[in-house]
Amino acid sequence: MSRHPATMPAVAYRTSLPIDDPASLEDLELPVPEPGPRDLLVRVEAVAVNPVDHKVRQGADPGGAPRVLGWDAAGTVVAVGDQVTLFQVGDHVYYAGALDRPGANSRFHTVDERLAGPKPATLSFTEAAALPLTALTAWEGLFERLGLRHGTLEQTGTLLVTAAAGGVGAITTQLARALTGLTVIGTASRPETVEFARRMGAHHVIDHHRPLTPQLAAVAPGGVDHVFGTAGTDRNLAAYAEVLNPFGQIVAIDDFDTLDIGALKAKSISFHWEFMYTRSMFQTPDQATQHRILAQVTRLVDAGLITTTATRDLGPINAANLREAHRVLESGTAIGKTTLTGWAPEAEVRSAEARSAEARSAEARSAAGRDA
Repeated sequence: MSRHPATMPAVAYRTSLPIDDPASLEDLELPVPEPGPRDLLVRVEAVAVNPVDHKVRQGADPGGAPRVLGWDAAGTVVAVGDQVTLFQVGDHVYYAGALDRPGANSRFHTVDERLAGPKPATLSFTEAAALPLTALTAWEGLFERLGLRHGTLEQTGTLLVTAAAGGVGAITTQLARALTGLTVIGTASRPETVEFARRMGAHHVIDHHRPLTPQLAAVAPGGVDHVFGTAGTDRNLAAYAEVLNPFGQIVAIDDFDTLDIGALKAKSISFHWEFMYTRSMFQTPDQATQHRILAQVTRLVDAGLITTTATRDLGPINAANLREAHRVLESGTAIGKTTLTGWAPEAEVRSAEARSAEARSAEARSAAGRDA
């Protein structure tokens, strides 16, 4: 680690506060982490913001200790652990990392190689940073939880994707269009979100602020076979029970207190959860599946079959810009993914000054030791 700085600029929070409070996210100087045996040390070039960021900030008070958020990143590998086999120094990577480790809103970040993928060559760091968390969620939800067969374009049926202009909804729609023969129905409520959902590949778009059942009857008279619920699953469950065909399936990623799934029994409708952090959180033996999924997403991107869902970049990675990103997500008006790119020169200057001060302190301690 001697060839890397000892400290780095980072953004963290110390206590759960409303996002309009300047102390809700703060610029800090933190030690550069040491990579573990399977870890990559990544110089972070761009990050994206997800609902998990503000949910953790609001719901997990670290009690005064700085906690770094950020679980979507793209950057360059600058060091590797002694058991790393999938990457080498200089590789460009993108990843969502692990929820129970520090996030990537820092100049340097460690991530288990099994959770990272090779960055698409056709995308910038910013464009790539928008994809990992949502692409993993969408892929696992579609092809593992629902058991759809990717690459089987003759597969028929209908898939409903709620909030199809959101981060997960947009990439779910793209993957379903690119890799299955399903008819994809998205939900959106504003002209701009309807247009974005169509651009992402939805065959039909219906309004999730109006009753779903009559709208679905109009565009899918044969019924719905699969639901990918990104929002409103508890509110829409009765409608799903009505429109889903016998043996239909629901996969959900949203949060709610209760869900009365008894309504699904008559049609033998199955319900699945999707949480892409399960593998890393429980150290499952198949963690490297996420590396393989991201590698497949990279191939699809570089082949022109899917594209980034990045729609708005707020500039350098700093506390003020991250507070604005959190505010946008908390408002519920975001389209696609919000990103931040690079580090402001003053952050790098502060980091260099801190390293210089540390070097002077070490030199003084060494001199004192010699004098003693």
